[in-house]
Amino acid sequence: MTSKQRVLTGITTTGTPHLGNYVGAIKPAIAASRDPDIDSFYFLADYHALVKCEDPERVQRSTLEIAATWLALGLDTKRSVFYRQSDVPEIPELTWLLTCVTAKGLMNRAHAYKAAVDENREAGEDLDLGIPMGLFCYPILMAADILMFNAHRVPVGKDQVQHLEMARDIAQRFNHRYGEHFVLPGAEVDEHVATLPGTDGRKMSKSYDNTIALWLPEKKLRKAIMKIKTNSQEPGEPKDPDSASVYSVYAAFATPEQRQQMRQAFADGIAWGEVKQQLFELVNRELQAPRERYEALINDPARVERELRQGAERARELSRPFIEQLRDAVGIRRLG
Repeated sequence: MTSKQRVLTGITTTGTPHLGNYVGAIKPAIAASRDPDIDSFYFLADYHALVKCEDPERVQRSTLEIAATWLALGLDTKRSVFYRQSDVPEIPELTWLLTCVTAKGLMNRAHAYKAAVDENREAGEDLDLGIPMGLFCYPILMAADILMFNAHRVPVGKDQVQHLEMARDIAQRFNHRYGEHFVLPGAEVDEHVATLPGTDGRKMSKSYDNTIALWLPEKKLRKAIMKIKTNSQEPGEPKDPDSASVYSVYAAFATPEQRQQMRQAFADGIAWGEVKQQLFELVNRELQAPRERYEALINDPARVERELRQGAERARELSRPFIEQLRDAVGIRRLG
């Protein structure tokens, strides 16, 4: 086991990265990757993508976009391990080992599965109609992603904390049955940016179609930010930053001083249009240089592929011997 703290994070390859992905996962992960006391692991969760997306072209395109995003934002692949989930065959093998110790009752409690069951109940349908086993077992694959590399910490949004608790539960069951093999991982939630609101005020999510794409050109970025929903308060009226989506997005990009100044501006009755303009300028300033690097990478997929292959080799230097250890622990051994 490494003496360093190991931090692991990943993004499902089903869509174009948006501001919520950036501030909630990618930005803190890349900052952590520069810490000499941290072993950083980043992966493209393309097996997870198959649960949500049946369009092969979209899965492939999204893999390129997300990989190019992390590289453009300054991920140092010499210091951190950057890989595609499907390039590490030990992960699905570990998923099966973990499936064999996971209680079905635990999976029954997973938020995504319960939400799908509730939808069927409201529609008067069979409770499990249209629910694939991939969705039901999703938390076990996520546990395998984390436990394969014995990550200590996993940066997540509040909505993913349950999956981390399940990974701990599954690791404890395996350790209890077969000996101490797994570190129990902890969730790392940044209160400012755990879940970023979208243009309609709900959580920024592809499923709500309320996202602001990360790499929009300047004019389109400004237009998207101007669409963020606000209330009908006039300029001059004091406004409440804590109930305003536009402030939540601003806070995710701002320094503590800028946050304080903006809160004061809200109290002084700043116009919504001015808040959005300041938000646009803040976001655009941060993304201008990375946007150019991203465009270059998107147009050179072979370079991105090379980075991922090299990362997978580094990941497998750890996963290959570990899966052998786990096979031996469960009794899958050579005879004689």
